[in-house]
Amino acid sequence: MAGSITDFISSFQNDLARPNRFDVNIPIPLTLIQYRNISQSLTFRCESTNLPGRTIATTDQKIYNIVEKFPNQTTYQDMDMTFLVGGDMAEKQFFDAWLELINPTTNFNFKYKGDYSTSITINQYDINNNLTYTIELIDAYPIAVNQLDLDWSNDGYHKLSVVFAYTYWKNNSLNNALQNALTAGIGGGISQLTKGNGLGGNLI
Repeated sequence: MAGSITDFISSFQNDLARPNRFDVNIPIPLTLIQYRNISQSLTFRCESTNLPGRTIATTDQKIYNIVEKFPNQTTYQDMDMTFLVGGDMAEKQFFDAWLELINPTTNFNFKYKGDYSTSITINQYDINNNLTYTIELIDAYPIAVNQLDLDWSNDGYHKLSVVFAYTYWKNNSLNNALQNALTAGIGGGISQLTKGNGLGGNLI
């Protein structure tokens, strides 16, 4: 039976999440320390991005006459961010320098990942500016700094699109941290229980 309009209205105890209530924190890699002053600017200049998804790839396996899916790999999509560019072109110069750090045009030898990667934080806020959701991109770095079009008939402003790669992302929100702690506690308890029963930590 469908709920009443009262039930529907009562389900909205809190306001809906707004896509414009966010910010991005991009720590500068130590090897780009000369650009440290732009770090805070990037937080305010990031006009658009997304909260990343996560996909679990599966393999089909036939058991008797039934085909079941079993997970075998987690995949993550690259992250797109768009930045407003100031009149001094500082944002463009910074990302150009970051790419140059990764793959210098003097010899085109790629640097070690630890020299150019960083952890990027994306925060979501409610309408009262309370932090409600936060994620961290681990070992993130730009893989594409897209072009800026020049046009005499366009009196607007530059928007720089940057694509980031990263190893994985994790949810650093308080509720998720508590759940992780609970899961770790349950796993530890099961491990101790099975060891105590002489099962060597295996339930099967």
